[in-house]
Amino acid sequence: MHDDSTRSLPFPALRRRGFLAATGLGALTLTGCGGGSGSDSDDGAGDGSPKKGGRLRAAFAGGGASETLDPHLANLFADVARAKALFDKLADYGADLSAQPRLAAKWESNKTLDRWRVTLREATFHDGSPVTAQDVLYSYRRIADPKQAFRAKASLEPIDLDASRATGERVIEFVLKRPTAEFPNVLAAFGAYIVPENATGFDKEPVGSGPFRFVSFAPGRSAVFRRYDDYWEGAPHLDEIEFVVANEESARVNALLGGQVEYAHELNPTTARAHEDQGRIEIVRLRGSAMQAFCMKTDRPPFDDERVRQAFFLIADRRELVDGALSGAGEVGNDLFGKGYEYYADGLPQREQDLGKARALLKQAGAEGLKVTLDTSAVAAGFTEAAGIFRDQAKKAGVTVEVRMGSKDSYWSDILDNGSLCCYRSGAMPIEAHISQRLLTDSTTNATKWRHKDFDALYQQAQSTRDKTERAAVYERMQRRLYGEGGFLIWGFADWIIGTARGVKGVDAEAPANTLDWARFDTVWLA
Repeated sequence: MHDDSTRSLPFPALRRRGFLAATGLGALTLTGCGGGSGSDSDDGAGDGSPKKGGRLRAAFAGGGASETLDPHLANLFADVARAKALFDKLADYGADLSAQPRLAAKWESNKTLDRWRVTLREATFHDGSPVTAQDVLYSYRRIADPKQAFRAKASLEPIDLDASRATGERVIEFVLKRPTAEFPNVLAAFGAYIVPENATGFDKEPVGSGPFRFVSFAPGRSAVFRRYDDYWEGAPHLDEIEFVVANEESARVNALLGGQVEYAHELNPTTARAHEDQGRIEIVRLRGSAMQAFCMKTDRPPFDDERVRQAFFLIADRRELVDGALSGAGEVGNDLFGKGYEYYADGLPQREQDLGKARALLKQAGAEGLKVTLDTSAVAAGFTEAAGIFRDQAKKAGVTVEVRMGSKDSYWSDILDNGSLCCYRSGAMPIEAHISQRLLTDSTTNATKWRHKDFDALYQQAQSTRDKTERAAVYERMQRRLYGEGGFLIWGFADWIIGTARGVKGVDAEAPANTLDWARFDTVWLA
């Protein structure tokens, strides 16, 4: 791993001792350089005109020493922010969650929706080689490798990759296993990044086609990327972006207040309220952007009995959870993902707490006096608060909930297969993508272990249905089943809160987390 980030730019060196004094914590370490405000470029000024130059330092919660720059393994928000800086997908989700062309210039289907032709735009990788159809096929075949557990695998399942082929240097004919009306969503799937043919060794010197190129990477600490001048959509304004890991929200906030970073991802509502309109930092709220839930594993006791799951749905006082865990910065959920999104089943009655009925269901299930462990962590804003609130709510129904604190570094990998009940959250994605990545038998991030072949068949039916009204009816049928017996107790949708230095401009205030313009640093500049 090389690091020439301190040799060529006119930034003053950051004094680590001063940083630690400012934060009071040693969890966040920065490489090499100070803030971008030291850039001597002056080809823009004020708030309106983008200014070239500088390094922006962005603080995210990370995944510890196991972090990787392999874009197909991206899972955490820090992973995705780094991946989208280095790589591109064929499409990505706009703020309305519709698929927007990226490396794909256009796509078109045949009349039966089982063949789609995708034409690539002219773009190059960081080594100057063109992005070709063969690169796309290699990337998708790598993701679909049955020996691997890449997150986008379930989303790419409709594609027959053996039959799909390049029909030109920049044209791919995708042959599908069945008609798929919303195939562009497949191209935009979480983790479906395009890498050069035969690419390996992503943590040493990854080559992508994104707006920034690799400089250095220290897992669990930092990553530095430099502007790629030949980026197909135009070179970024910044000279460099540095991603720094700070798992404690307090470390991110104090680093921002102390001028040690210019962008702090995921602040809690109390912090935001304390600093909003105070003149020191800017607060950006992405309204209702993050699903908040408890995840019940349906393949093991006690949640392999749907009556226990139904009882837990009725134990939750969602308004108390939103007010207490989110300080009111969000809205109540109804045990379904994607409130307000296309296909959301908004006709189902809003669940309210009913402790008497919950007790009756537990008695029917032989689960009176139930004791269960709820895994949580300070890895995400509101998690520990939500766990404490739900513990107290469950006690009123005769259920003893033991709250177990997990590691911030490994929480997400730990809870995927272990335990029976945990705190969970998600950024934005289409309901179709949520189902394909989390609720199918072969989904690699199926944290509720919801595995039902008939449910899989309904998903395939929805994909294959050309008429949008009929397709919506299938999705509603699926959601009704999840509402009645699923494993996600979705109690709220939180505002996603970001803090920036006052001189940071170009941060999109409308893009939900996980979408194209969220954590998009090629359009940001330092005023």
